Amino acid sequence: MVDRTVGLIGSANLDRRSFELNFENNILFAGEDCAAILRERQEKYVADSDPVTKAVVDSFGIFGRLWQNSLAMLSPIL
Repeated sequence: MVDRTVGLIGSANLDRRSFELNFENNILFAGEDCAAILRERQEKYVADSDPVTKAVVDSFGIFGRLWQNSLAMLSPIL
């Protein structure tokens, strides 16, 4: 969201792969009412989320990190 009046909602990342290979879409909107609703939802998501700190990542251990890295390598083809 920009200036609490313009926002972008969608599944696409802002890269060529998302737009050309994955055929993902976003919706660009402009309007303070819609932006206020979106901002309220964003704030709820942040309040309900758990922070990922360096200590949390370090607690994964070697097998947890290998698992995470393996999944990251496979994600482009899933």
